[in-house]
Amino acid sequence: MVERPASALKELVENAIDAGASRIAVRIAAGGTDMIEVTDDGCGMDRDEMALALERHATSKLPDDAIEAVETLGFRGEALPSIASVARLTLESRVRGSDGWARVVDNGELVEEGPAALPPGTRVRVEQLFARVPARRKFLRSARAEYAACLDTVRRLAMARPDIGFSLEHDGRRTLSVQPDESRPDRVAALTDRALIENSVSIDFEREGLVLGGVAGLPTFNRGIADHQYLFVNGRPVKDRLLTGAVRGAYAEMLARDRHPVVALFLDVPTDVVDVNVHPAKTEVRFRDPQLVRGMIVSGLRRALDAAGHRSVQRPDDAALDMWQRDTVAPPPDPTLWNRDEALPAHAFSSVQDRRPSFIAPPLPQARAEMAAEPVPQAVQYPMGVARGQVAKTYIVAEAEDGLVIVDQHAAHERLVLERMRRAMADGGVASQRLLMPEVVELDEPACDRLEERAGELAAFGLELDRFGPRAVIVRAVPAVLGGGDPAGLIADLADELAGYDEALSLKERIDHVAATMACHGSVRAGRVLSVAEMNALLREMEVTPHSGQCNHGRPTWVKLAHGDIEKLFGRK
Repeated sequence: MVERPASALKELVENAIDAGASRIAVRIAAGGTDMIEVTDDGCGMDRDEMALALERHATSKLPDDAIEAVETLGFRGEALPSIASVARLTLESRVRGSDGWARVVDNGELVEEGPAALPPGTRVRVEQLFARVPARRKFLRSARAEYAACLDTVRRLAMARPDIGFSLEHDGRRTLSVQPDESRPDRVAALTDRALIENSVSIDFEREGLVLGGVAGLPTFNRGIADHQYLFVNGRPVKDRLLTGAVRGAYAEMLARDRHPVVALFLDVPTDVVDVNVHPAKTEVRFRDPQLVRGMIVSGLRRALDAAGHRSVQRPDDAALDMWQRDTVAPPPDPTLWNRDEALPAHAFSSVQDRRPSFIAPPLPQARAEMAAEPVPQAVQYPMGVARGQVAKTYIVAEAEDGLVIVDQHAAHERLVLERMRRAMADGGVASQRLLMPEVVELDEPACDRLEERAGELAAFGLELDRFGPRAVIVRAVPAVLGGGDPAGLIADLADELAGYDEALSLKERIDHVAATMACHGSVRAGRVLSVAEMNALLREMEVTPHSGQCNHGRPTWVKLAHGDIEKLFGRK
């Protein structure tokens, strides 16, 4: 059944792949409702084969009766007559060494046929889909939404076949283009995110005749929704609960519950261990031994991720690594060696170029505290205690009346920012802070469409943005509570959040998700040095903020070692 333009497009592109094409060009108009055209340079069809392909229940892809052994993506004779029954379909094809031929079928009726001039291959044009079936046409979504579905269809098929070149034009503008004979990692990155090349691991795993390959993003290279997980079985894009569950299991304990990995997995199995005909659109499969497949995916992913070791999305520079080893600030020299009012004696320098004192200082601990400028408050006055220092630029150490409190500064501040935004929304809206220089953020076109459609609602959260060309938005202001932050990262995550919403729901109805995404980007990051005053201010706000014991992802923001626990550590109890 032809459900929407994307389903028709999927069948036509799969036909082109089965025809042995090396290049496939797709053109659509108005999201595919006005026109879909697929041109390939495959083997083509002669006049008789074209007539057969337009007949019901006929196919040129079944060499014998062993239907379970079919390795093609579809059945040409099933799709074309179904599409031609609800649209005007023009089929043109030419076999190398012979003349081309064309047949035109308008809503099930053959209206024209004759010679056609075209290069070897096939061109199929579908026009005015569902024009004579208004009951079906009125249930189509907007042109933008239908285009997004078409783009996703072409992207998945192009990812499955890096040996084939693909292009997609929408309303006369090219929106996707990949060249033939790319490596699998390059093709996946070209269709998802170029940064995936440096932030992923390759998978090459085999077990009992099953082969698993592909690309898996590092756990720190994650997204807000699971739409960036691509799964293929014998070159066929599928959406299967077993496979997605295996991916989730492989990344368990490495990702927050609301974050999802970026993966493209290619599973090659013998045709007798998988049934690809359990779904009319062949988007689901059934395995003879599902537990073997699940275990293989989990093992293959974990082995590849374990081999990545300590890799993360961003490697710190050498100076940052040195900070984890020692403090770069040397202790003052012996007063007898250097008087502030006198020049340093010559013997205190090792050379003319190196004008540093010649004393040697031992490495200092990486924890840090400050000299108190005011009387230190009494710990008994505050449940969360008073700040005594900062460890690894990530954890605040505080002394409370009944023990030692350790606070994750990022997780805690994330919750505080979220609660501030909730209060601001309840009071009528979040104040915005205009950027000195508006920032242009590049995304794919459907993501920009989603943001543009919700721009008015996002403004209530203090985020002001406008469309800036087909694949970019320009950010002019951000919520004031975020203090600037990372607009590009915030916009990318919000686009992912919007992709998971029901269009009937407003952002205000999903305030927790939107505010939590913004709060994460506006919170104090791990690795930032805080003053004692800043640490104490954060502790005081935690004491009066609801739900401050856990961050927006459900993890604890602080832990306490009671005096008794500390005494046990030292054998005092």
